[in-house]
Amino acid sequence: MRLSVLDQVPITEHTPAREAATSGLRLAVAAEKLGYHRIWFAEHHRSESFAGTAPEMMTALALERTTDIRVGTGGILLPLYPAAKVAEVMGLLTDVHGDRVDTGVGRAALHDPDYAEKITALARTFGRRHGLVSPEPPGRLWVLGAGGSTAPSAGEAGAGYVHGHFFVPRGGETATAAYRAAADAHGHASHTTLAVRVVTAESPERARALAEAMVLWRVRKDLGYDGPIPSIDTTARYHWTEAEQTRAKARATAIISGTPDRVYAELTTLAEAHGAAEIMVNTLTSDPDDRLTSYRLLAERFRS
Repeated sequence: MRLSVLDQVPITEHTPAREAATSGLRLAVAAEKLGYHRIWFAEHHRSESFAGTAPEMMTALALERTTDIRVGTGGILLPLYPAAKVAEVMGLLTDVHGDRVDTGVGRAALHDPDYAEKITALARTFGRRHGLVSPEPPGRLWVLGAGGSTAPSAGEAGAGYVHGHFFVPRGGETATAAYRAAADAHGHASHTTLAVRVVTAESPERARALAEAMVLWRVRKDLGYDGPIPSIDTTARYHWTEAEQTRAKARATAIISGTPDRVYAELTTLAEAHGAAEIMVNTLTSDPDDRLTSYRLLAERFRS
């Protein structure tokens, strides 16, 4: 099973907005050395939690700093842009850096009546422009989804499909099955990846503390506070409201945490259940050293 990275370019107590992009680029270099298959950068706007407003730029900068790892967008918010513009930008990066450039697109909560048609247009454009690269989908086009409604569109177009487990940790098996069925019905090979929020550490206690900080950030965001990822010290001192405690029980299920052995076992089980040949890991910690340690431990466990 392939192991990859999804970076949301987090703003944290340790890494303010002006340093977040640099931290993400350091992560790309580290991920390549650790043997990760690819790293993608997400797109967010008007956020106090994430600084990645331009994943195409992060992709370009990371490509300049690496030589082998696949780099791409995870993903471009396609409702905001014409498909032709996305094709031109990502095509230019491919002209310079070759076949290790990925184009991942999504729509988040944005409405776009032409979304499926845009995916088809991109698949057609990239399919003509780029040759086949095993085990990647034609044109290296991927569609990101969480609710399942976009999975058939990805299959029909011949794109790869990345299911956001960390958005909706239940029901993903139905979405990935629908993707594969649509791909098969239209004569396309399927390429299924599962995006999972993960944190691991050498001790269960450290992993639990890091996961709790992630839960606190997510819960507060749900309840209207969009702020940086808190440190474990801040989380340890924090007085949770009753509403936050209730919300935390639901949000904790979206994070896979623990020692490397435990996380490995859970990820391989999830991948098998979803028919995924690749796990894309998303880790949010305040201290960049904790994030790098988590990615290192996971990579070492998958290699062992």
